[in-house]
Amino acid sequence: MATKVTVNNNGPLRLEGEFAIQDPTGSAFGLAGRTVISLCRCGFSENKPFCDGAHARNGFQSVCEARELPPPKPKV
Repeated sequence: MATKVTVNNNGPLRLEGEFAIQDPTGSAFGLAGRTVISLCRCGFSENKPFCDGAHARNGFQSVCEARELPPPKPKV
């Protein structure tokens, strides 16, 4: 099953499926077998990169509608 990412309006990124989350050094976060997780978009979470609901307490607003991206630029 492909990983599904949902951009929640005024909230987090929700990941569903099989995935790994790593820090910049390549060390994996222990997800304890979770196949659904929410990642913070607002920057207020005390548990970054994971959402702790702080977006609702701080009035975070961001509405994202699906759109087509332009083709990637050729690599030189």
